[in-house]
Amino acid sequence: MSNNSIRVQLKNIFSIFLLVFAVHAAIAQSSIWTPEKANQWYAQQPWLVGANFLPSTAINQLEMWQAESFDAVTISRELEWAAGIGMNVMRVYLHDIAWQIDPSGFKKRMNDFLAIAAKHKIKILFTILDDCWNPDAYPGKQPDPKPGVHNSGWVRSPTIAIHDNPLRWNIIEAYVKDVLSSFKDDKRILMWDLYNEPGNSGYGLSSFELLKNMFEWAWFVRPSQPISSGTWYDNKTFNDYVVTHSDVITFHNYNDAANLEKEIVEKLKLGRPLICTEYMARTRNSTFQDCLPVFKKYKVGAINWGLVAGKSNTIYQWGKPIPNGAEPELWFHDVFRKDGTPYKKDEVEVIKKLTWGK
Repeated sequence: MSNNSIRVQLKNIFSIFLLVFAVHAAIAQSSIWTPEKANQWYAQQPWLVGANFLPSTAINQLEMWQAESFDAVTISRELEWAAGIGMNVMRVYLHDIAWQIDPSGFKKRMNDFLAIAAKHKIKILFTILDDCWNPDAYPGKQPDPKPGVHNSGWVRSPTIAIHDNPLRWNIIEAYVKDVLSSFKDDKRILMWDLYNEPGNSGYGLSSFELLKNMFEWAWFVRPSQPISSGTWYDNKTFNDYVVTHSDVITFHNYNDAANLEKEIVEKLKLGRPLICTEYMARTRNSTFQDCLPVFKKYKVGAINWGLVAGKSNTIYQWGKPIPNGAEPELWFHDVFRKDGTPYKKDEVEVIKKLTWGK
């Protein structure tokens, strides 16, 4: 083959690449909400205050969503406690394996859950994929909690075997499109968090292509609710991508009130609504008393980690297990004990005062 032929072929390949890039850019531009649309949507919402929700009887997302362990009674009881202190939104993780086992049954349970939440006047922010904690997950009975270990049974979605093999991403594509298509106009759903902390658990940039695919699959359906993926710490490649591709900006901040306010002021410059989808870690000085007034000052949505202490063991701090399972001197996350009594009554009074004004 002559040098001229090689140059022509390279030029053609480059032209195709530019065309594909242009098409993807056009799809993104036509699919992402404008700042004006996003702000109009947010203006119609109350001040959003809530928690990341997992019923106390579930150790992970699979135990929450599998047919044999879906616990509607506990879910309703615990959401009633949340509503009773003025919470109006819950962030809830899904899992692709629960869908793979039985797509119809999984979606029915999603619908049942939404009905329970609506009864308590709580909207739901569903999180679809997650890179955190244990790399493998299996259907059926889930493991018992490891005494004193934070989130000892939480599982990534997808599992590492699918995450690391793009040839198997068709499973995730089918899952995402089916779930979004089935609930794309459901007014009980506040919004969709497509991918929690991509790149965590040592994955790094290996999660970046999957993140981009998640947005493209969501744009294919284009649900009526906003879509997002949250920024977390200094993960610049991911953070730069999600803030330019999300309808609404979501973020995580487990630091003190001064750090939180600094981040809020900076992110408000993006011109889109802000919702913090993870905060409140008492041993890191991220508390309701200090942080919730900052969120209210700027009308930024505030979703803390954890509602009821249970099998997730999130009263224990990251990386600081208590092997005998004794209660820590200061809980890391969570608001209520399993019997519904508040861990700290003064915290609950602060939440009520700021949400209800009394």
